[in-house]
Amino acid sequence: MLRYSEDHEWIHLDGDTGTVGISPHAIEQLGDIVFVELPETGATVTKGDAVAVFESVKAASDIYSPASGEITATNEAMLDDLTGITPDRAKESWLFKVKLSDISELDEMMDEKAYATMIS
Repeated sequence: MLRYSEDHEWIHLDGDTGTVGISPHAIEQLGDIVFVELPETGATVTKGDAVAVFESVKAASDIYSPASGEITATNEAMLDDLTGITPDRAKESWLFKVKLSDISELDEMMDEKAYATMIS
């Protein structure tokens, strides 16, 4: 199940763990990424918390957790080549994984069709 937030984060659920990233649209709007700050593994987050930062040549943007839970992994590999964070590779450029404390929080999020309508 893939869901999107109004803040352009996506989450893919696998069991009780969600993999989180930002949408191709958001990456396109940011432009070339020059710095990424990821959350700490083991941190407890609440839905809506600013947990990561993307800085581009245009602006800095907070990335919000789309669900509450514990950060179980971060994509440290993406930090080695920020030029790889492109709209075409948005799904590969995941940011972190969160073990959800309340899966029902995802019910409020958009599916791909609703998200596409929102950004058009």
